[in-house]
Amino acid sequence: MLFDLPDHASLYDALLARDATYDGRVYVCVSSTGIFCRLTCPARKPKRENCTFLETVGECIERGFRACKRCHPLKPMASADPAISALLTALDERPEYRWRESDIEKMGFDPSTIRRSFKRQFGMTFLEMARQRRLRDGFETIVDGGKIIEAQIDAGFSSASAFRAAFAKLLGKAPGRLDSDPILFADWIPTPLGDMIAVTSPSELHLLEFADRKALRTELAKLNEVSKGRIGIGKTTPSRQIASELTAFFEGTLTGFETPLAYHGSAFTKSVWDALRDIPVGETRSYSQIAETIGRPTAARAVARANGANQIALVIPCHRVIGADGSLTGYGGGLWRKQKLLETERQYLPLNMDK
Repeated sequence: MLFDLPDHASLYDALLARDATYDGRVYVCVSSTGIFCRLTCPARKPKRENCTFLETVGECIERGFRACKRCHPLKPMASADPAISALLTALDERPEYRWRESDIEKMGFDPSTIRRSFKRQFGMTFLEMARQRRLRDGFETIVDGGKIIEAQIDAGFSSASAFRAAFAKLLGKAPGRLDSDPILFADWIPTPLGDMIAVTSPSELHLLEFADRKALRTELAKLNEVSKGRIGIGKTTPSRQIASELTAFFEGTLTGFETPLAYHGSAFTKSVWDALRDIPVGETRSYSQIAETIGRPTAARAVARANGANQIALVIPCHRVIGADGSLTGYGGGLWRKQKLLETERQYLPLNMDK
């Protein structure tokens, strides 16, 4: 529990009163509509018996509820929460600084509240975000041809071993063990939903994953085998293209990615991925619908496995696959990201269709 929830009756009274003191701390899930809202939502109030109160967006999403389009419970907190806005600004001003909870306290904020707010909004704490940001700076130093010691300094790591360990935790290899004459190149791409790692050859995109995804190291290990250990760091034409396309995607001006892809999977898996790419932006499909599409109507479970094996996130839009009952089901990048991706695509669909 993040804090002691009042009883159901008190929370329902707060919902009727649109009590702003609960904003961002409690959400109401409405069984009759399948929607979850802020307690301050201006929409018509549901019946008491149809309401369940939960503490986090993640809990609401995991139970299959969709975000309300009137009160936008997934709206970026940075625009509404001055604490988040202040900390993000401070991070931009001092990206190399080793932030601690004591620094948060010095800024006048409660560390536990900040942890909850960042975890709810970004899927990671502020300190985790700051550490990832420092590692990104070191990564980019190597991409630009800098030495490892320079990357360590730019990343704000006083210990060489700590820098190597953090780097290896991300890519599976310490920077000194990366190939000096690679055939695959890892690049770091920031996005509004978190940093991503792209792995490309000079002609194709082989991997695109969120940096905090647990399966990233496993996927990189597979590519390491495919390339016989020849993975390094650097930018290529495909990595620059996908970075540009991702920017356009999140701005709502791109309905389809054109970066050339390299598939690593069976013929069946590849057919599922092709079917995923055929789902129009702003729409969703179920596993059984995908199975029908590829002519294998009894293979819904196999489709689900192929969907989960996708290692080119967003471009192969596995986030557009939902349960037959409309629930979000699993997503390797986190259900909170899946919900936000779907909301982003629905929000910009009218704009996209006009372009």
